Amino acid sequence: MHAMPNSFPSRRQWLARASTGFGLMALQGLLADNNEQRVIARARRIAPKARSVIFLYMSGGVSHVDSFDPKPKLQELAGKPMPVALKRTQFNNNGTVQPAHWSFAARGKSGIEISELFPQIATCADELCVIRSMTAKFSEHAQGNFAMHTGFPFLGYPSAGAWASYGLGNDSANLPGYVVLQSGGASVPHGGVGLFGNGFLPAQHQASILRADEPEAVANLKAARGALWQQRQMSFIAQRDAQFAQRFGGDAHVEAAIANYEMAARMQAAVPELCDISGESEITRKLYGLDHSEPRLAAYGRQCLLARRLVERGVRFIELSTLAYNLGGGNGANPWDHHGALKEGHGRMAHQIDQPIAALIKDLRSRGLLDSTLLVWAGEFGRTPFAQGSDGRDHNPYGFSVWMAGGGVRGGHVVGATDEFGYHATQEVCNVYDLWATVLHLLGIDHERLTFRYSGRDLRLTDVHGRVLPVMG
Repeated sequence: MHAMPNSFPSRRQWLARASTGFGLMALQGLLADNNEQRVIARARRIAPKARSVIFLYMSGGVSHVDSFDPKPKLQELAGKPMPVALKRTQFNNNGTVQPAHWSFAARGKSGIEISELFPQIATCADELCVIRSMTAKFSEHAQGNFAMHTGFPFLGYPSAGAWASYGLGNDSANLPGYVVLQSGGASVPHGGVGLFGNGFLPAQHQASILRADEPEAVANLKAARGALWQQRQMSFIAQRDAQFAQRFGGDAHVEAAIANYEMAARMQAAVPELCDISGESEITRKLYGLDHSEPRLAAYGRQCLLARRLVERGVRFIELSTLAYNLGGGNGANPWDHHGALKEGHGRMAHQIDQPIAALIKDLRSRGLLDSTLLVWAGEFGRTPFAQGSDGRDHNPYGFSVWMAGGGVRGGHVVGATDEFGYHATQEVCNVYDLWATVLHLLGIDHERLTFRYSGRDLRLTDVHGRVLPVMG
């Protein structure tokens, strides 16, 4: 591995040395940059609680009535027809009432009820703020994934991680501000890599995907030749980039492309160091399950550990990826999607993530990082309180659970409720716009003021919606 030297002149250094022949065009670019910075400065008017976000995305849709939303009424009505009118589901193969497959109990000093599906996360109950009244507008995976990530159900809009990077910048000089972690062959959720895109924001805010357990976490990371040769090459490229940027008068797309190439060069040393966990203690390895006999648990544990390491290095927004067991419809892109064999499928998925996520919460707390790190646990929708066929559950966007922890959130707290069946949200009803408005608020950003002018409109993550939820500590 040839470490990338940091001594070669950057494009900005070459710009400082370059002639002023393109001064007017460069001035135009600076004015555009200054206007963008003014917009961002106006949005950053709230005292921040969190510096980083870890998005624990449960692609496919977790059953809330089996995990974080206890419904005794379902046990009472088990095997009977639902006593209320049913809305059409994705497959419309609706069966009778299906009670929870796991028992619930009050957890921690706060007494939040969490099921036996997540015994380790339950030990962190007093750190969690469970939102039991989330809703979604879409019950199909790709649309649901796009909506949960971007606020819109289709390609072309910036991901929440890109907005966070745009609004707050990057605290890490050598790593991207927005990172998606994969391991163990994890897939991108339905919708593709556009879920992590920058949309119309400058390109440096898109996510970089790091494959945590591969020899090269990012493709083409290793230098092809020696360090001296590469230093000369990069110096030449920086000079030409500076000239090209001047020619186009500080065009934002050109600037972003150059910034991405410069970041890629710095990542050649930073990413291998990040992914080298040989220096972690045996206690830490055991805590996260890195040597667990279940390979998917170990793989997800590595993601959780790297998420902590990324937070330590100043990365702004990190998303993790679950791994599928191909049971009951829960395949690569949507591992939690158990239209059949729900008890086995959810049981395996929960076993995969339970220990690592609990470890991440406890590790962040022990290192003094939890108060400045916001964890968000969510999928694109929930699942029905009645069966699909005999042993599955269909998609339910009308009421489901997500949770937050750390980063200024009030731990041991529950927000909202669903009806007695867990079918529809009834109290403190909220949606993805409210979720991201709250996340931005905790990061110190007014979601209504963080905008980007595109196609004649000032667009934002929360569109024309969003309110801050009562989750603050």
